[in-house]
Amino acid sequence: MSYNNIEGETVTKKKNESKISIADQEWRNIFNDFNIIEEIETKGKYEIDSKVIKKYREPRLMAKWDYTDSLPQIFKETKINILPISRSSYSLGQFLLYEKLPEDIDTVTDITTIHLDDFETINIKNISSEATAINILQLSGILEDFLKLPEKEKFHNTFNGRMSSGEFDFKVNTIKNKSIKIEVKNAQIEIDGGFESENNVVILEAKNSLNSDFNIRQLYYPYRLWSNKVKKPIRLIFSIYSNKIFRLFEYKFEDKGNYSSIKLVAKKNYSLEDTSITMEELKEVHSRVVNIQSDDDERKTPFPQADKFERVINLLERLYRSDMSGEEIENYMKFSYRQKDYYYNAGKYLELFEKYKTEEGVIKYRLSKLGKSIYKMNYKERQLKLVEQIFSHRIFNELFEEYIRNKDFPTKKKVEKLIRKNNKFSNKVVSRRASTVLYWFAWVINLVGN
Repeated sequence: MSYNNIEGETVTKKKNESKISIADQEWRNIFNDFNIIEEIETKGKYEIDSKVIKKYREPRLMAKWDYTDSLPQIFKETKINILPISRSSYSLGQFLLYEKLPEDIDTVTDITTIHLDDFETINIKNISSEATAINILQLSGILEDFLKLPEKEKFHNTFNGRMSSGEFDFKVNTIKNKSIKIEVKNAQIEIDGGFESENNVVILEAKNSLNSDFNIRQLYYPYRLWSNKVKKPIRLIFSIYSNKIFRLFEYKFEDKGNYSSIKLVAKKNYSLEDTSITMEELKEVHSRVVNIQSDDDERKTPFPQADKFERVINLLERLYRSDMSGEEIENYMKFSYRQKDYYYNAGKYLELFEKYKTEEGVIKYRLSKLGKSIYKMNYKERQLKLVEQIFSHRIFNELFEEYIRNKDFPTKKKVEKLIRKNNKFSNKVVSRRASTVLYWFAWVINLVGN
């Protein structure tokens, strides 16, 4: 089975269907059964009813993609995205719907510590839900600090949940530098947090997983709804809580009627715990590592290929809540099939994750005893224990020794040389693995000074 993409090239379905998500396969079927791509070429968009989608799969499982990483492969191949335009219909087109988050999101180097009063009903050592994270943002005064409110002006949680978007239209850019008009009539939206103070209204979108971008719709649709309801200025916040750190980003739309006019206004990181780590503490961790692994047996533990170390921690936090199947990990973390293996293997490399087979024969993933122990540690203890696990591998151990001697961050050439010393990889593989080592090493060094 094949379909023609926008550029007129033929793209064939992957041979190994087990590695294609159900959503991707059903969208491929829809694309083959309807003239979607042809109409997008001529009209710029294609409207599809939810009843049509439901013949293939439930629309709620086919039309909500919060990050580009989570998109079905066919959407990525054709550069097509999807927008809800009512409770029962969607618009497909080559729309630019996602906003990239700052590149330093995985490397937090400046954290403000905020004190939270004691509450018996809140355990700051186990903030496992987005709802709890939102409560803490309000109770701790983080929202007021981030938005630089006067001392006496406080936010109150006044609205949230599912609601109708109302009616509005807007323009959105496409990959061909065109602007397409979209008309929305009572689409369903969900607002994580809505707050009001004396002079401001805040709409907050909260996440507890790290990704490189987000769907602008999550802020834009609520903004259009409430901008017609209130006179106070609306402040838009995208918040991520991961590894005991709140990452806050404020956005605004420079043109109310233009979805693509989003602009980052401010960003700041917060924690409820002491996050200060010194180089002397890293040296102490390095000195106490005794059993150093050579990493010369790929069959036992694959060399890490997961660049974003914070996402390894993010997966550790999620697995503490419950064991997961591979598909559940992919859906929650918005991983591709291959990424799931990369990040599981990274956790296995550090002795944090393990997998097992259930009585029904399903492969599941869980935390090791060490992984559970690390989850329960405070911020500082957790980071230093993770550093210890990293330093227990020869390449990182030697890199840190050299870093202390020379005070220079290692070059990729140096890392490649160390990898070749203990592994027989091709040049391409060595280069790829060296990139991961440098990302992880940067994560370690950047802990200093927080």
